[in-house]
Amino acid sequence: MELKDLIEKFSDTKENQQKAVFNTIFIAGNKLQTIFDQHIPDISLKQFMLLSTIRHADKQMTFTQLGELLGCSRQNIKKIASVLEKKGYVNIQTSSEDSRAQCICPTAKVQDFFENTFHQYQKELKFLFEVYTDEEMEMLFHLMMKLYDGIEHLESAVSKDEA
Repeated sequence: MELKDLIEKFSDTKENQQKAVFNTIFIAGNKLQTIFDQHIPDISLKQFMLLSTIRHADKQMTFTQLGELLGCSRQNIKKIASVLEKKGYVNIQTSSEDSRAQCICPTAKVQDFFENTFHQYQKELKFLFEVYTDEEMEMLFHLMMKLYDGIEHLESAVSKDEA
């Protein structure tokens, strides 16, 4: 079966379109992770996302805060951070705001990475999105942001069912 066949098969009803979009999000995430993991030297895409997040944060963030922001568990953040610490990209420290929590602090190696290696990712991102017109990119951006509303709605519904 080819992609065109799947698109045609799932384009007939709203329910099938919803299934296709959900599957596409999952598959696209896996494909992007595979592509970037093969091309990013020394770190995985998940490690890159964590580094990018802590680099842009206004203040130290705890494992829990980072997990909530990146959509994974505190334990997953701790595991990723531990690998990054061994590679010299971060230091794991006790939070200055809560002595029970740990924070991830970027080292000089993170700054060096973004100054000297990051340009490769920017080229790949441009290549990924160059198939879109400016209007399509704006629409995609707004639809992806709206997807977060749908995820929050789903999380709320699931939380109510568990209570």
